[in-house]
Amino acid sequence: MKLVLYDDWKLGVVNANGRVVDAEAALSGHHFHKPQDKIETVINEWGTLKAKIEEATQGKEGVEADSVKLRPPVPRPSKLICAAVNYLEFGQREPAVLDAFLKSPSGIIGTGDTCVLPDAPASVFHHEPELAFVMGKTASNVSQEDAYSYIFGYTNFLDMSARGLQGAVGNSFWLGKSWDTFAPMGPALVTADEIPDPQNIQVRLWNNDDPRHDFPTSDMAHPIRELVSEMSKLATLEVGDVVATGVNHQQIGAVQDGDVIRMQVDELGPPLIIHISDPSKREWPRGIDHDMAARVIAGAPRRS
Repeated sequence: MKLVLYDDWKLGVVNANGRVVDAEAALSGHHFHKPQDKIETVINEWGTLKAKIEEATQGKEGVEADSVKLRPPVPRPSKLICAAVNYLEFGQREPAVLDAFLKSPSGIIGTGDTCVLPDAPASVFHHEPELAFVMGKTASNVSQEDAYSYIFGYTNFLDMSARGLQGAVGNSFWLGKSWDTFAPMGPALVTADEIPDPQNIQVRLWNNDDPRHDFPTSDMAHPIRELVSEMSKLATLEVGDVVATGVNHQQIGAVQDGDVIRMQVDELGPPLIIHISDPSKREWPRGIDHDMAARVIAGAPRRS
């Protein structure tokens, strides 16, 4: 099922025709203080709510997706974790050590929203489209064999990035990744049963309709089951936590004022579309950042 939050944070479902069908009736009797409470309730009570949502939406035509305001489907998770350097760059490097960083959940925005580039001395700002998964139950010291049973669903995620911002001991993930509006997500949260093989789907991105990223999740160095297992050994993953699985850097490019970024994973429903605003009106070369792509490959031994 493709779940969405829309307009004033109502629950909806994207049907086979790409239309949004109201599912609020399924939550009758529930009361929520925040939108995050709503999606966490859906996840926690999925065993009973799934049938109610199906009943509430069955046979209804719904409305065109572009006629409503689609919100981020997981608006404020307790943790937003991003895998770092987690692709083999089309098999051109050996796996890096499994690593990740925390990105501020306050940076989450939804499709149609605007990512604002900060007035910071970055050398460039990049788009990074990623497959993200959302936790369906509390996970601590999970085995790889059981990992998938802890995932509720999947969503589009853009890890917007500022390069060249120096922290205390070199480049800083915090300064590069956690600005407000730097975590676009959605629009749909697709339940895991609709994604039979998340390690065999294609991630694509366009900048102003110019093709950029087009890579398979099979190129991950550390697959999803390993991410769940290893991350849950370090910190307990909770219901609604979001984990982004990384990007293949070989088609990465700059973003600048006026750009429209569109990310599409066919299995995940409507695309994620983000507008870029830069009050400073900075400019960088258009097209793929080949220097960045080459640096990522050079960071580990090539495959023989």
